[in-house]
Amino acid sequence: MSAYTERAAGSPVADFLSEHAQVLSITAFFLACLVFFSATTDTFLTLGNILNVVRQAAPILVVAVAMTLVIITGGIDLSVGSQVALVNAVAAIIMAMGYPWPTVVIGMIAFGALMGIAQGWFIAYQGIPAFIVTLAGLSILRGFALWLTQGYSIPIKDAPGFFWLGRGEFLGLPVPALIAVLVAVIGYVVIAYTKYGRQVVAVGSNLEAARRVGMPAKWIVASVYMVSGIACALAGLLIAARLGSGSSNAAVGFELQVIAAVVLGGTSLMGGRGSILGTVLGTLTIAVIGNGLILMHISPFFTQIVTGAIILVAIWLNTKIFTTNFRFGGKKK
Repeated sequence: MSAYTERAAGSPVADFLSEHAQVLSITAFFLACLVFFSATTDTFLTLGNILNVVRQAAPILVVAVAMTLVIITGGIDLSVGSQVALVNAVAAIIMAMGYPWPTVVIGMIAFGALMGIAQGWFIAYQGIPAFIVTLAGLSILRGFALWLTQGYSIPIKDAPGFFWLGRGEFLGLPVPALIAVLVAVIGYVVIAYTKYGRQVVAVGSNLEAARRVGMPAKWIVASVYMVSGIACALAGLLIAARLGSGSSNAAVGFELQVIAAVVLGGTSLMGGRGSILGTVLGTLTIAVIGNGLILMHISPFFTQIVTGAIILVAIWLNTKIFTTNFRFGGKKK
């Protein structure tokens, strides 16, 4: 190892930059987006628009926190959008039958856990790749939602308490955003300070080694999909409460936004490494890009192209920065 690398490895600043390279890079990119859209539009930094951005980003963040756990284990969940849509539709149907909304909320959370653990069982205990299982889930669950609603939107009436979850404010802040922040805090605590979080990281780093030291590796893998299902149920309820209806067409393309937010935030698709703070910043970046392009009156047909290109470049730069710091920041000898 060269003298330069030895000095870099011993430098606290270099070690800090190497350890937090992913979060620092997405932070810089997020701030650059804020500056750009603030300079190019008159309404981007208004209070009303900022509150609108965080309200719309809330369901994405809720699921992205759970997706962070899934991807840390080396898996992926392509079915999250379909799970959100099915919960969204079923909740509206049940509430239209006259059931009280608190009962529906609890039931849908349990339903989400059931959907998640069912997929997790196939992945962890039957050895079917997560990509295949959740791709099948994407089709099956969306199909159930379409079958139940026949493609129609189901209105939700006379549920002011339920609507407050999606439209209300507390201390001037949108309730969905506060719920999403609470979920993110819980996710951070779980990963950073709990035995379960350490097991998730260990399984993602080396599943066989984790199994050999006595960890319930298969259960850990299955459980992260259950967590994902619970998060999808919560997101579906928030969307239904905000829109006042349930629809099988809800959350189309949702899985791409969620995965992009997680990967943009620095979580490795290879597993074993992830950051809830990075996921929060990635989610906000996705939301800001979408909102800013709309305010710039860019055609919605072109918006997806621009958003995808920005995400691709940002993730590429993020990966390059991490690789450079890993090689020269003292992590590799």
